[in-house]
Amino acid sequence: MSNNLSHAELLKRPGNRIGFGTIATFVIAALFFVSLFAIGFTPERMLEVPGGVAEVLSFFWPADMAYGWERVLPAIIESIQIAWIGTIIAAILSLPLALFGARTLFPRLARVVKLISATARAFPEILLAIYFVPIVGLGAFAGALAIGISSVGMLTKLGAEVVDSLDFGTVEAVEAAGGSRILALRWAVLPAVLPEIIAHWLFRFELNIRASAVLGVVGAGGVGGVLLNTLRYRHFDKAAAVLILTILVVLAIDTVSGEIRRKIIRG
Repeated sequence: MSNNLSHAELLKRPGNRIGFGTIATFVIAALFFVSLFAIGFTPERMLEVPGGVAEVLSFFWPADMAYGWERVLPAIIESIQIAWIGTIIAAILSLPLALFGARTLFPRLARVVKLISATARAFPEILLAIYFVPIVGLGAFAGALAIGISSVGMLTKLGAEVVDSLDFGTVEAVEAAGGSRILALRWAVLPAVLPEIIAHWLFRFELNIRASAVLGVVGAGGVGGVLLNTLRYRHFDKAAAVLILTILVVLAIDTVSGEIRRKIIRG
């Protein structure tokens, strides 16, 4: 047997090949370091961060919690209402889109739905709020519309993935008995996928509460406007109350929503 191996044969050996993972790791690392320098990162600036954080926190303490109870709680409630209405809008719109976006059920239509979903996900809530404020005016309604439209994309994508994971045999059984594809959706698909889809709705509601807290900055209602005013007039103690109460409310809602989601999924 000849010991002279060609270059192609050497490359075929596992130990001599540069795999895709190695190349991807190198590219990701290179992009990371290039991005660091592009944003002006230096080790010296990073070392200054802890001291700067401590100095800023000293401005916020002690918090004026009396202001928080009087002014912040109503604004937080409004943020929750914005998130809830936006989530309901998204749930109503995304459910049929998720069904028609399933490749196993409607392969041709799924491409169109996928494009709609990707387009909706491309716009952050705050940009949509800037767009809706001149149309419907300042206030919570603009925020709810922004939250709703932005959430449709994510919920449609997640819902379609849930439907695609379903055993297609149940649909075929309904159709074999003489039922239409729509009847199969109603009696075979929806009962199987709805619990997981509702869990996705609740998770999106948690995310929407965080998003709605920012929309007040552009006049779309919620606690963001209150926070902006306290910072604008350098009332840092009041701003601290806004942040503390917002964090507490968000954590409480996350806990309750997470427990509800677990119970829904378990059945």
